[in-house]
Amino acid sequence: MPLDDAVAALLRSVAAEVVMPSFRRLAEDDIAEKSPGEVVTRIDRLSEERLRTGLEALGTGARVIGEEACADDPALLAEAGKGLVWLVDPLDGTGNFASGHHPFGMMVALVADGVPQAAWMLDPVTDRLCHAERGKGATVSGQRVAAQGTGAPTPVAALATQFMAPDVRLRVAEEARRHFTLEPIPRCAAESYPRLVLGRNDMALFQRILPWDHAAGVLFVEEAGGVATHWDGSPYRVGGPAPGLLVAANRSAWDLAHAALFPVLQPIAPLDCLKAIAA
Repeated sequence: MPLDDAVAALLRSVAAEVVMPSFRRLAEDDIAEKSPGEVVTRIDRLSEERLRTGLEALGTGARVIGEEACADDPALLAEAGKGLVWLVDPLDGTGNFASGHHPFGMMVALVADGVPQAAWMLDPVTDRLCHAERGKGATVSGQRVAAQGTGAPTPVAALATQFMAPDVRLRVAEEARRHFTLEPIPRCAAESYPRLVLGRNDMALFQRILPWDHAAGVLFVEEAGGVATHWDGSPYRVGGPAPGLLVAANRSAWDLAHAALFPVLQPIAPLDCLKAIAA
């Protein structure tokens, strides 16, 4: 079985056997606080175990680095940009899932020396599978897609600024309102990135860029014809030193966002993701 089909089949199997049977059926002791304001469920851990086993069985020689493994051993994060790695977010949007709300998703990226090579993002509720391979384009549920933007007179933006200091968050929002219509974030990167390709959003902003949240989405948007860079315009790289992510459905939306927001964002130091997952 080709690698793209094998990973898709693995994701769908874990979704059907692990994730969906527990949606809206979690017991109180299935949910714990991983760090202040962030929860983890028994399903996050079980899903990651199943995905790890399945990915290792594919024989690519890639190491598997998952979100929950990093929560237990934060030092793993420092290795995410080295060599051939499977990056796994076993249940993206855990807060939504734990609250019985959609969206949530499952994300896998194959990364070589920090550069995403292949990406899979599955919505277990709708079975929407977003896939991309470097240099080969992007698909949604097997159909080739091109980022289309909203076509709205005022472009639509979703800003993930929740980790910024309150005064900075306010300045970013004020400047963004001059150029964009702001939409609430879905609190699920596996939903944020498809929205930029499927015509719901024109631009998205992220400050915290843990690699399992973003490697797959960045490649998907880029292969669909969108633009995804660090705030300073440098290419995205897992483990790279540049801060944040600025992502758009097309170059014109990215240029508008960068011109408006980079002067506000530039003084912000990169978040120490290692400390974030160790908190």
